[in-house]
Amino acid sequence: MKRILLILFFIPTVIISVNAQIDCKSKVETGFLGYQYNIVDIDAGPGWKGYNLDNEQNGIDINVIHGLSFKDKFMAAIGLGYLNFEGIHGFSVFTDIEYLPFDTRITPFINLKAGYNHIWNQYEKGKGSPLGELGAGIHYKTSKNLGIYLQSGFLFTQQALLIPIRIGVNF
Repeated sequence: MKRILLILFFIPTVIISVNAQIDCKSKVETGFLGYQYNIVDIDAGPGWKGYNLDNEQNGIDINVIHGLSFKDKFMAAIGLGYLNFEGIHGFSVFTDIEYLPFDTRITPFINLKAGYNHIWNQYEKGKGSPLGELGAGIHYKTSKNLGIYLQSGFLFTQQALLIPIRIGVNF
């Protein structure tokens, strides 16, 4: 009986303690995706209509991200995005991990995205591919619950390397 009472006391204490350290956060960001080069070299065969981004298109994206923040330093989230590569439309679904090392008004941060995107290009039903992005930037905390950031890095998707330059708001 003592164990049950101890467990009934311990579980709410742990839940309250964890809730005090975890917050739900959201981000909205937009960016320019500068095409660099194709990262794969393909020998053309039957049915091949060119690379997924066949005209070396630059792009833009708009992302909405929502997740959990731990002590305002680490965020693990999922995101949904719209893509436009000079008229080729698409969407992306990804996980977003962000780390801010300092608890100051202006701080550097690193960011990692991994997921999937699909574009409707020259292929009949479009092409999907994994995406991976490693980025870093500067975060400016305007208030306790609001911040803006500028970020750049490397984005690997659709058989290409792109350099994203993003601006965003987190709340």
